[in-house]
Amino acid sequence: MDDSTKLLLQRLIRRIPTQMLKATLEKWGRLSAAQRQSMDFTQSKWALTETLLTVCEENELTMKHITELEMIYVIENPNQGMWYTFQLMDPEDDAHSVELTQFKEQFKSHLGELIRNVSVKIKKHTDEAVWIRIAWGDGFSRPNHLKPTYVVHYLQTPYVFVSSLKSKLKPLLSQALTLSTRHQAIKDANLSGRKLTAIRELLMRQYQQVFPTKYPSPLAENNQTVSHHQQVEKEQAEAAANRHQMAGEAFGDGALPQLQSAVYKLETRFRDPTNKTMTERGEPFRCVVKFSSTNLLESFRHCASSDNAPGPSSQMSQTMQN
Repeated sequence: MDDSTKLLLQRLIRRIPTQMLKATLEKWGRLSAAQRQSMDFTQSKWALTETLLTVCEENELTMKHITELEMIYVIENPNQGMWYTFQLMDPEDDAHSVELTQFKEQFKSHLGELIRNVSVKIKKHTDEAVWIRIAWGDGFSRPNHLKPTYVVHYLQTPYVFVSSLKSKLKPLLSQALTLSTRHQAIKDANLSGRKLTAIRELLMRQYQQVFPTKYPSPLAENNQTVSHHQQVEKEQAEAAANRHQMAGEAFGDGALPQLQSAVYKLETRFRDPTNKTMTERGEPFRCVVKFSSTNLLESFRHCASSDNAPGPSSQMSQTMQN
């Protein structure tokens, strides 16, 4: 094992929680049963790392094998790092027929033509997701396996999820993806967060409780607690109940996907009768609005039910869906 391989293994073992390490090594399958049984998982991480280094050197494992271990851990624990979403546009007539083997060959070929010294590993998960690990190099350096980019794509869908991608490498990845999936373009989907599963469920409509069209009115229940002798309290209670109902119709009343940020590109016009120069401007103002929260959809639902939302709940939910 060379120094870079040892360093990657050391960082990876420190990253994997001790309680998950044994099961992860079993899935890896690069150590014999006797070697795994000889390991004491109650030791410190430092001692475990040294033991694993020795065993891996005895087995003559290479960088290829260590990256396999990393992919197993990342795929089993996807809600780490920051994930960004992209949407493939304008599919060609044969886009629906692209299958895994063809995609793998085309993606590696196209990316290899765009940049020298790049290492690509592709693995299909049990949920049909295609996971891609890319270690980038350039014309003068070997691929840096310590800072890989991860890409997740479901074939025959337009969505791509990307983590740890430098801006200068984005055009290269975009071109390789569009060519290998038979699309004409790719654009930002303007959603990001540390919960890959939440973003995926929202974009791919895998969230089963999304936005019911009917929601039971809570007024009958709340009427028991409303004071009928004070008109103001009654009106306030009815307004609160209506807001709660609209929020329920828009967002449901169960757990929501834990989305953390959303970006919207807007066009608007300047309105001020005292400033004709700006008001009569022919071109609209273009701006970007970003919403951020530990749970963005939950925050929207709370705003809607507490009368802090600037617009109807249904419009907010529809905007999130689109």
